[in-house]
Amino acid sequence: MSGRSEPGVQSRLRRLRGRESVRRALRETKLHPAELVAPIFVLDGKGTVEQVKEMPGISRYSADRLGPHVARLAKAGVGGVILFGVPSRKDTMGTGAYARDGVVPTAVRALRKEFPDLMIMADVCLCEYTTHGHCGVLSGEKVDNDRTLPLLAKAAVEYASAGADVVAPSAMMDGQVLAIRRALDGAGLGETLVMSYSAKYASAFYSPFRSAAGSKPSFGDRKSYQMDVASRRQAMREIEADVKEGADIVMVKPALAFLDVISEARSRFDLPLAAYNVSGEYSMVKAAAAKGWLDEKAAVYEVLVGIKRAGADLIITYFAEQAAMWMKEG
Repeated sequence: MSGRSEPGVQSRLRRLRGRESVRRALRETKLHPAELVAPIFVLDGKGTVEQVKEMPGISRYSADRLGPHVARLAKAGVGGVILFGVPSRKDTMGTGAYARDGVVPTAVRALRKEFPDLMIMADVCLCEYTTHGHCGVLSGEKVDNDRTLPLLAKAAVEYASAGADVVAPSAMMDGQVLAIRRALDGAGLGETLVMSYSAKYASAFYSPFRSAAGSKPSFGDRKSYQMDVASRRQAMREIEADVKEGADIVMVKPALAFLDVISEARSRFDLPLAAYNVSGEYSMVKAAAAKGWLDEKAAVYEVLVGIKRAGADLIITYFAEQAAMWMKEG
């Protein structure tokens, strides 16, 4: 049967929405806390918790102060965390990104010991660790793609050796997934997953993150290696390339302005698909809610369900703890 109403029978779609119990039972897209990943900024040193001015409710933590925060995330049912290092020292080569005693490996080891079942992801990039703030090493004033690849691979091996389940290259260097996959396999770390920021756009929505991570470029911008915001077909080529290089999970970043890219990626690729609900998307909701211009809980639900409806399997979001608690409350 086609499901169409017979002649003379009036279709009443409102019957599907008349009661909350009916709406809940028939809801097409459902969120679960395990699908959320919480980003965490990790500081060098000890005994430090610093609030991020541009991101209300978000703090930066030294590794020894991560425990209580991550315990709350775990209790709320959040699926995992992704770590971003904020080092105290930087240099032109970003050596802190791949130092064995660096900020991220130190944090990973601490979390793995305290939370053995936690899914730990580690961002792999050089921007937070370089004096110039770009995502790779420079030749003159240009990022040198091929000189950067072995450094990203070295960082990924350090994070995986420390206990990370997932390494997540975000530098947008051509060939980064293949370089990392080969390095992991060669180091006997073949079980480590690679989640590539495959379609990472040169977005205006990253500004609060760059303040929190201290990763703003000292000159120029990242448009020569991050994707142009007006391109969609090129994003599919980026994702396809990463799939061929061995990515286990692919990502679209940001999420809200790129729901069409998420949707097309979902229709074309069978890999798990992540979407990053980025800092600017978080902060604008927080700012509007603080002004009383919107209902924060309702807005966050719409944002997250919209990202999932577009096709994301995992959502990296600064709302992870709040949203997970709201979901548990029903």
